Amino acid sequence: MLKKNQELLLSIDGMSAEGTGIGRFEGQAVFVSGTAIGDSVSCRIIKAKKNYAVGKIIEIAEPSPDRIPSDCPVSDRCGGCCFRHVSYPAELQYKQKKVEDALQRIGHISCPVHPVLESPVTEHYRNKAQYPVCKNPSTGAPEIGFYAFHSHRIIPCTDCRLQPVLFSKLLSVICGWAERFSVPAYDEATGKGLLRHIYLRQGQISGEVMVCLVVTRPAVPHTEELGKALRQCSKVKTILLNINKERTNVILGQETCLLFGDGYIKDQLLGKTFSLSPRAFYQVNHDGCELLYRKAAEYAALSKEDILLDLYCGVGTIGLTMADKCKQVYGVEIIPEAVEDAKRNAKENGIQNATFFCGDAAAAAEKLRKEQVHADVIIVDPPRKGLSPNLIQTVTTFSPKRIVYVSCDPATLARDLALFKEQGYFVSEATPVDLFPRTAHVETVALLLKGKEE
Repeated sequence: MLKKNQELLLSIDGMSAEGTGIGRFEGQAVFVSGTAIGDSVSCRIIKAKKNYAVGKIIEIAEPSPDRIPSDCPVSDRCGGCCFRHVSYPAELQYKQKKVEDALQRIGHISCPVHPVLESPVTEHYRNKAQYPVCKNPSTGAPEIGFYAFHSHRIIPCTDCRLQPVLFSKLLSVICGWAERFSVPAYDEATGKGLLRHIYLRQGQISGEVMVCLVVTRPAVPHTEELGKALRQCSKVKTILLNINKERTNVILGQETCLLFGDGYIKDQLLGKTFSLSPRAFYQVNHDGCELLYRKAAEYAALSKEDILLDLYCGVGTIGLTMADKCKQVYGVEIIPEAVEDAKRNAKENGIQNATFFCGDAAAAAEKLRKEQVHADVIIVDPPRKGLSPNLIQTVTTFSPKRIVYVSCDPATLARDLALFKEQGYFVSEATPVDLFPRTAHVETVALLLKGKEE
């Protein structure tokens, strides 16, 4: 058994779901971050358990053919870009295998998994960023960045290669304002301080920018000066304060105050216009999202007589982009602001065959079923935790022709697909879509059909 501080030479031959390289020493798995499959590394054991160990690179003895130099000075410490040091084709291979392995190992599902659809852009693609704020221990000034992997320790960074270039300028303005007027950063340990997070969102096509400061109380000093400084950038359309008083890891609170503008920005997706409020879900990679939704529409294969049920509909993006292909769209979303956005989006796009409900997906779906609402096709796009068994059972009682599952987590996808199989739906095929280049995350679209596998 390996021991802490032991040094060894290790060949990396696997990759974890989180993007950490895996080697084996006398049959024991050793996880070493910052490695690539094919690397031979000298490492030091920093954690030794009965069934596995964690190592830290001392030296790369022989680099993998997939290894490239990282172009980010904090990629080895930040919790974001775990694949900044490998080529993009190799990253896509890792993600393809991640999806295939999850379906087979967790769901015991054998279906065609098509090659991962690569993102049209791999740099500056994110349209949303949430930056935690802390106090610089030396100067006392506010400092922003990203959490280190599996921690709440902030790695200072204002120029992330995944975020729009404009965000760096806005961060500079906000930090300058906070330092000038002594706006204290929030301290997680004590619960004291005012400024918790800086939340920025930009419409990829419209260019409109939302600035939202997450604070512990609504009484924030000198907001007029902040507004004037931010509005020097003509793309800033709205400025808000979100109030989060709780000692929690959840970023946004329930209350939002408007400082400037109308509280939302607009963007265009697949020819439709969408209004976005702060708590509304919207895919962070615009161009990749269009690939994802086109694949979902292909799997939905809607006809003019079909009724579409869109669960976890957010601001209505999936349902509204498919509304012209079917007879009626019903959308369900639990966040009230997102439902209002969805209704506004339907109206602004002149779509009259879409109806949106606010509520828990399982409860709302059951209510629609009891009201004898028929659904020919059902699309689900749940958060990372996936679907509840109750919702899966409710979905299948509609007896839809097709179910399209859009997933951001292959593990929960595989688990849920196995439950659908028990309810009489088999997985016809699946397609991974890379919406998050340079990170470990990957989206997957799966098509389920009623009946037994042939």
